[in-house]
Amino acid sequence: MTRLVECVPNFSEGRRSEVVDALVRAIASVAGVFLLDRTQDPDHNRCVLTFAGPPEPVTEAMEAAVAVAIERIDMEHHTGQHPRLGAVDVVPFVPLGETTMDEAVVLARAFGRRMADRFGLPVFFYARAATRPEREVLADIRRPEYEGMKALIGTPGYEPDAGPARMHPTAGASVVGARPFLIAYNINLETTDVGLAKRIAAQIRERGGGLPRVQAKGFYLDDLRCAQVSMNLLDFTVTPLWRVWEEVTRLAGAAGVVARESELIGLMPLRAFTDVADHTGVRTDLPVEERLRIAADWLRLRDFDPTMALELRLAAAERAAREGPVEYAAGEGVDAPAP
Repeated sequence: MTRLVECVPNFSEGRRSEVVDALVRAIASVAGVFLLDRTQDPDHNRCVLTFAGPPEPVTEAMEAAVAVAIERIDMEHHTGQHPRLGAVDVVPFVPLGETTMDEAVVLARAFGRRMADRFGLPVFFYARAATRPEREVLADIRRPEYEGMKALIGTPGYEPDAGPARMHPTAGASVVGARPFLIAYNINLETTDVGLAKRIAAQIRERGGGLPRVQAKGFYLDDLRCAQVSMNLLDFTVTPLWRVWEEVTRLAGAAGVVARESELIGLMPLRAFTDVADHTGVRTDLPVEERLRIAADWLRLRDFDPTMALELRLAAAERAAREGPVEYAAGEGVDAPAP
């Protein structure tokens, strides 16, 4: 397998589809890049794009998207439920194929400096690319949010790793990093009680003594009129998807509430799906797409498609590229708290 990198940028725009379209076009215009997923949500006012390819085209595509975001997104007029620091809020690079994590770290830091130099953006490095231990967790960097960081940036502990020690006047600040594959996964509850969602999130998140390598927040979704437990699974080999579903539904059930559905933001590895299939006793001799479909039904997974599995989506994109240019755009969804 060749050296590949996945990039999953989160932009602070989920309401103006024309802006998201422009971001998608910028990425898709670079030869050698496969656009794998597009997700946007108006409540969070945020979109997540997933694309992959060799390192050089991926960073070229990401730079083109940054240019569009700075031109089209003004943080002075941005509102939404999701924590954010800037227009290009977070840019994670994920090693695929023969690419090592060390190479992804070098790539992330080089790109962050390039981004800072060209656009005058303050950039913080996180996850494996962090230059100090207190910046490994994205939520710790982003805690002041855009409004708070305007007053704090440049003060002790809030110096950016690259770029000016001041916020960009309209684009704010950005966070760039390298990390293993992360699964952004949400469970929508059959209730409007956001307090319940927040209590469940507090119980299951790792920092609250809950599930290892799980981050979680509780939200209320105006468009779906329900409460949501929004999560990041930082390592599905430590805490698999089925364990998260069972724990959230157990805690909700104890309060007399059922789970309406779950949803995946972006993609996840094929193995994460087959782990669910194995746990629920799905026959191993079935075609892989059928095993995935049964697992998705058990999870009540919204808008399921077998190519939500990264390997299947990438294979489909490669086939489409051989047969002719095809742009992929997934349905709408809801972002998770800290990619």
